Amino acid sequence: MKTRVTDLLNIELPIIQGGLAHLAYAELAAAVSNAGGLGQITAMSLKDPESLRKEIHIVREMTDQPFGVNFAIGQHGRPFEDMVKVAVDEEVPAISVTGGNPKPVLDMFQNTNTKKLVLVAAKRQAVKAEELGADAVMVVGYEGGGHLGRDDIGTFVLTPEVVDSVNIPVIASGGISDGRGLMAALALGAEGIEMGTRFIATKECIHAHESYKQSLIEANEHATVLIKKSIGAPARALKNNWTDEILELEAKEAGYEGLKDYISGEANKRYIHEGKQEEGFAWAGQVALRINEVPTVQELFESIKNDIRQIQSKWTNL
Repeated sequence: MKTRVTDLLNIELPIIQGGLAHLAYAELAAAVSNAGGLGQITAMSLKDPESLRKEIHIVREMTDQPFGVNFAIGQHGRPFEDMVKVAVDEEVPAISVTGGNPKPVLDMFQNTNTKKLVLVAAKRQAVKAEELGADAVMVVGYEGGGHLGRDDIGTFVLTPEVVDSVNIPVIASGGISDGRGLMAALALGAEGIEMGTRFIATKECIHAHESYKQSLIEANEHATVLIKKSIGAPARALKNNWTDEILELEAKEAGYEGLKDYISGEANKRYIHEGKQEEGFAWAGQVALRINEVPTVQELFESIKNDIRQIQSKWTNL
């Protein structure tokens, strides 16, 4: 499969692994890159710049394929410049920026060969990202897991709207877990996809507790809920007693100060790392409904390729 995204990133299939806070480290990133996509490390979940440098070196020991580093820059009060400098110094093949104004990060990569991706949730954000020098935009719809846009627009509507508004390649995200989702995204004008939740339920996502993966497998259409809307940062998580408490606090207009202990990284890690499902929360998109097994990344990619072949055959006969 050849699109502007595969050409831009020098990958076999136009599939990007999402940043996945506290989960996207060397093992998963290398597995995705080795399978033919673009794996990513989550920079801002690491404790300091040298930890990021070490993780980059580990990825390079595990794969000779392109990979990326994700910068989720919207975290409260966490400086990111020193982390970005490591990625610049290491000349990483690609970076992605999520959760905040991408300009400071993009500016630091001027005059480098690093490819720059920006996650957006609205047409206006995509247009601005292109103006700032992004090489491609990733468009996340309402179905996605983790932090989303404020407009509640689905991937199926948002993707072609952004495609018609920018000249750079568009990568669709939210509600995609297989080859059917990839082909649908291409039909909408996107030139690749980003998957987050689907990669959590893989063998190589070793930092995700088995109970977290099992929760994804058992998820139904009512398994996720939006939290943090009251503080202007809507995000989709698996529904449990903890998220029920968050929503009750939001209904009481508790504000960030009242919510911070419930929505913290520590609360997130208690669930996803330790399996303490009633003492924290876990991000997940609506696509959890479509996850029925925990394959290796290579097996997942083979399944996606099989989907692509079947759809291409059907389309040929239309």
